[in-house]
Amino acid sequence: LGLAALVVPAILVGQTPPAPASTPRAAPLSPSYRGFTPGRSYQEFAERARALAQRDTLRCNTSRNTAQLMECGVMIRDPQDGARFYLSAYVLEGKIAMVSLTDSGGPRLVEWARRDLSARFGPSHRRERSMLEWASGRRVVRLNWRGRGDARWISITLRDDDVMDGIARYVRRPPRRNQ
Repeated sequence: LGLAALVVPAILVGQTPPAPASTPRAAPLSPSYRGFTPGRSYQEFAERARALAQRDTLRCNTSRNTAQLMECGVMIRDPQDGARFYLSAYVLEGKIAMVSLTDSGGPRLVEWARRDLSARFGPSHRRERSMLEWASGRRVVRLNWRGRGDARWISITLRDDDVMDGIARYVRRPPRRNQ
């Protein structure tokens, strides 16, 4: 009996089903596209932009209100596939808050961009007409397009909302009016 008291609990423990394996969580979206990632330093952005600029110079304009906010832009060509984009970025306190790559072409350009982004980031969510979005937490990738006739203009935007929230510190609010 004494031996049974020791063995039976051990047998019962062995019969309990194993804990379910935790389902693998999808890694948070890292909105990096063509080597540009919001949230990184201005220095990293500038080095990459200058490396891809052909006959153009990276230009940055500081905000009228503060030197902590800049807008930068340059025409780039990705040597991997020859794609050309106008690259722009908002820089806040030395970090990239938002990166945008814009291009123009025909209807096939929209389909190419959609397939390219879906291959990189998975299935998209339609936000509104002419807009697809991939999001993970406060990081967002967005494809917008507009068109007229056979012409199309696309914008691929990468945003880090944690950095973007810092812009509010530098926005002047209009004085309140008494009503």
